[in-house]
Amino acid sequence: MENRVTLKPEAENFIWAAGIENTFVPQVRPGHRALDEYELMGHYAHWREDLSLASEVGLQGLRWGIPWYKIEPEPNVFDWRWIDEVLPFLVEDLKITPIIDLMHYGCPLWLQREFANKDYPKYVARYAAEFARRYKGLIKWYTPLNEPIINALMCGMRGLWAPYLRGERGYIKIMMQLAKGIVRTVESIKEIDSDAIMVHVEATGLTRTIREDLIALAREEQQRSYLCYDLISGRLTHDHLLFPWLVRNGASPDDLAELQRNKIALDVIGMNFYPQWSTKQLYLDNRGRVAFRETEHEGNGFSELITDYYKRYRVPIMITETSAVGTDEVRSRWLESSVSMIKNLRAQGIPVIGYTWFPFFTMIDWRYRFSQEPLENFYLELGLYNLNREGKGKRWLETPLVAQMKNLINNPEDSIGQLLVRQEAVESLGFKG
Repeated sequence: MENRVTLKPEAENFIWAAGIENTFVPQVRPGHRALDEYELMGHYAHWREDLSLASEVGLQGLRWGIPWYKIEPEPNVFDWRWIDEVLPFLVEDLKITPIIDLMHYGCPLWLQREFANKDYPKYVARYAAEFARRYKGLIKWYTPLNEPIINALMCGMRGLWAPYLRGERGYIKIMMQLAKGIVRTVESIKEIDSDAIMVHVEATGLTRTIREDLIALAREEQQRSYLCYDLISGRLTHDHLLFPWLVRNGASPDDLAELQRNKIALDVIGMNFYPQWSTKQLYLDNRGRVAFRETEHEGNGFSELITDYYKRYRVPIMITETSAVGTDEVRSRWLESSVSMIKNLRAQGIPVIGYTWFPFFTMIDWRYRFSQEPLENFYLELGLYNLNREGKGKRWLETPLVAQMKNLINNPEDSIGQLLVRQEAVESLGFKG
């Protein structure tokens, strides 16, 4: 399948974006509450005001998700009324390009066993096709599924989200299902709109160790971070480093071979990176067991990580989520340093084509799902805007990062510069233009 991304080196073609947190986990069980970020943050009621902020900042793009469980409340029964209002407002009135999160976690309530249901790939592709048919001409950019790694961890490894599987076998079962669903989703959309652009978003990160005897283990852990990309792009062959691990833990060699046969081209890789969370150090704890801890809180490995993914997949890269935990000063420093690193990478010919501050405004910490404490105890301030908790006046309060972001957007030559494009690179990557 031909890559259809047009590579334009000029700084003004860079996509400045933000994202509205849109995690949907509607399934409940004793001790757990439903997690719908739109509901909890009032976005269903205040969407016009919320989306208009993106226009005020001058953003060109916005990651925005579809609550599948609300859109398809019964099998093959779709309710598009709310989406029919929102998307034309975003595209036609605000002139902002949505990057649509078709799947940001939760499945419909009627889908028994959720991602573990053998028909999940068929159902998610059907939903994607219905969306693409309805909004063809309005929507061009899609994320088929957000963060397969986190999805498989929460649903398959840790048993925290439905279908509540545990262990490596659960992780691999969910990951295989997600990969099949992504492939079928892309095929369904491309049949309807061959020019649609797929931004494959993953929770990317680095695994390091200072112990020589753990280097091989750290290398294997790093390979696992590529797992979904390798599965859907046909790189997971029988001689892949992870093939024995997958098969020993329940992955069928026939299913792996089928994914390889049905491989898809990666249009754009969407990399999510948070300086405090995305770099792990492998070590031995006090009991002599292998453990992980967060390291490099200043995001030192950001450039290395982007370079690594580009060398492996040779497709354009978009930073689809980044922000920092801490004071306005800490977050401002990360905005400045991360954009500066992207400028340097573009000057070296690494095609980073966009930058997304995520979340755009206040979100609800996922720990809300597992607690009975009041909602206000779970506001997480990572965005450019903070919720006005006084309830009077404006819904959103600007942080100093708003002016900083505006300056970056309005001065792209200084902020992210030109992308060095060599003709041989253009030809090898299959870009048009």
